[in-house]
Amino acid sequence: MSSAPPADDSPTGVRSFVRSLGPGLITGAADDDPSGIGTHSQIGAEFGYGLAWTFVLSFPLMVVIQMVAAEIGRVTGAGIARNLRRHFPRVVLWSMVSLLLIANVVNLGADLSAMGAALSLLVGGSPALFTLGFGIICIVLEVALSYSRYASILKWTTLSLFTYVAVVMVAKVPWGHALRSLFVPKLQFNAAYATAFVAILGTTISPYLFFWQAGQEIEEQQRRHVKPLCLTPASAGPELKRIRIDTLTGMAFSTLVSLAIVFATAATLHASGVRDIATSSQAAEALRPIAGQFAFAMFAVGIIGTGLLAVPVLAGSAAYAVTEMAGIAGSLDAKPLDARLFYATIAVTTLAGASLNSVGIDPARALYWAAVVNGILAGPLMVVMMLIVRNPKAMGRLVVSRCQMLLGWTATAVMIAASALFLGFIVTGAA
Repeated sequence: MSSAPPADDSPTGVRSFVRSLGPGLITGAADDDPSGIGTHSQIGAEFGYGLAWTFVLSFPLMVVIQMVAAEIGRVTGAGIARNLRRHFPRVVLWSMVSLLLIANVVNLGADLSAMGAALSLLVGGSPALFTLGFGIICIVLEVALSYSRYASILKWTTLSLFTYVAVVMVAKVPWGHALRSLFVPKLQFNAAYATAFVAILGTTISPYLFFWQAGQEIEEQQRRHVKPLCLTPASAGPELKRIRIDTLTGMAFSTLVSLAIVFATAATLHASGVRDIATSSQAAEALRPIAGQFAFAMFAVGIIGTGLLAVPVLAGSAAYAVTEMAGIAGSLDAKPLDARLFYATIAVTTLAGASLNSVGIDPARALYWAAVVNGILAGPLMVVMMLIVRNPKAMGRLVVSRCQMLLGWTATAVMIAASALFLGFIVTGAA
């Protein structure tokens, strides 16, 4: 006679699932940063539900490329920049890290500016002062806290994204029409529609997320005092399964929140004739007279919460890239005096981003050019990442499967084509 399962079998399974979430969940949530919120708000306001189908397309692409990034970190025990240093000419390493830094500083400026504007909308006061204050807070937290404590904070900060679920629930979305738009594309053949399509890919498949998730896998490896999987391939099964679950959950969370923002702004702003939204804070302000004080407040609070999550990821990914490029150890678990270049990069990039507005650079306009830089960087970076995960010198016996290789190269081809399309509009002046 078989014995009954333990009474706490299900809770243990739930706890095990929650414990498995980490780098992938944080990376996915950070994808919905204030800049991304602004992009998705603009898409919902301008096109209604017409581009919702693109999130169904982008979801598997972002899952597979983030899994590739995570596996590079966990299998090789080195981040993307360090692998570039090991296996590619220095010009490839320097050019990619330089472009990453430029794009990250501009993204930091746009995110911090959006956070400052959102707080000013809620409580009044100087947006510029709030912008600088948020930058300093993020620097202090990253420098002062240990990796385990900081990772825990980031993990809980992902809950701030549920504010957009609350917004969409009060936005009177026509759910039949909205859900049908996920699978029945409403195509338009014009420059604005094509540029918006590329913008969705650019905000969901971003180079800084590759560097961050690879770096976080190394942090987890060091925290648990385990070796890279290329040295212990027999233990790879459970670890690669954890990476798959973590990444799939994080990217699904990111995609659902992105859709919630598009649906909410489509049901309110687009339906009311408000079609021109440049920033996330403008979207929040425009929601107030249409959807009410609650939707406005939740949208603004969400901008601040997602910013507190995304700013450290942007600065941290830059720090991982710079220290790996220099061949120097860097970690969120290291003491500041033992990882000066790492923490200096975090501080300098964050403060540089926070200062963009004060020196006369419009963060919203600068974000447009950051998208150009990301467009130049994403495709080639994905190419070299795919070459790394198929290289036995880097991955040992754990090179990716043919199926994952096919999906990864498909994502790379789509991103290169989309970036080429976007850059074509830049050159011709159509965007």
